[in-house]
Amino acid sequence: MTGKIIKGIAGFYYVHDGESRVYACKAKGIFRNRGVKPVVGDNVSFTVLDEEAGEGSIDEILPRKNVLIRPASANVDQALVVFAMTRPEPNLNLLDRFLIMMEAQEIPVTICFNKLDLEQEKKQQEYRRIYEQADYPVMFSSASNGQGIGEIRDFLRGRTTILAGPSGVGKSSLTNLLQPEAEMETGSISEKIKRGKHTTRHAELFCVEEDTYLMDTPGFSSMYLEEMEAGELKDYFPEFAPCTEKCRFGADCVHIGEPVCGVKAAVEQGNISKSRYENYRILYQELKSRRKY
Repeated sequence: MTGKIIKGIAGFYYVHDGESRVYACKAKGIFRNRGVKPVVGDNVSFTVLDEEAGEGSIDEILPRKNVLIRPASANVDQALVVFAMTRPEPNLNLLDRFLIMMEAQEIPVTICFNKLDLEQEKKQQEYRRIYEQADYPVMFSSASNGQGIGEIRDFLRGRTTILAGPSGVGKSSLTNLLQPEAEMETGSISEKIKRGKHTTRHAELFCVEEDTYLMDTPGFSSMYLEEMEAGELKDYFPEFAPCTEKCRFGADCVHIGEPVCGVKAAVEQGNISKSRYENYRILYQELKSRRKY
């Protein structure tokens, strides 16, 4: 039989058969000998050892479309990163870090700002402008009244999608609306720290409908860019590329201290978000300083 790993806990891999059954499987020792570890999202062939108990053994990991290191997952088509409009206020530096991480792994990203019912239209327009200028699709939703859920469902259809974002922004509530059988535990916002409690403790795939999977991931509150040189960072800001032809140093320009820079000119003209550019400067200095030690 073939299926997809939807969860991995304590040495067991839970394989969905593509219809309605989930089997708790162990991986054969051959994978350990090869240094290969099954991950959530893997398509596998497996043998049913006990039909009644729903137990099996993974025989083979089928060829992967891609593999993500963080969160550890495979065969991902796209990412939906969720931030709240308010409570907690969106940390745009953290959002930009996530976008860079997905750009580096060539995963298309759509941004969703949740809790729309709690915020004003002015802020909605501001966030849309910032990220649509950078060629990222932006959606808005409200898990409390169902607004935007139909658009999200259409976005997910026929694909495997990572759902990611900080704690407390409503990811688990959105998952429950999209797939009620998920029954995700939802957490309240701490009044003292204005952050959500971590309710998702491991990456898990949910079958929303045929050929449509949603991966809920643990909430993140920080994200570090690893294995990246400071000079590479500009390549992960897609809105910079069209402006480099106006840079005196062309593709070698890092858009920080150069005297003639198309990117800096675009920021001044309002064609590139100042927020995105300032986050770029912060991350560039962070990467440059880290490489000294």
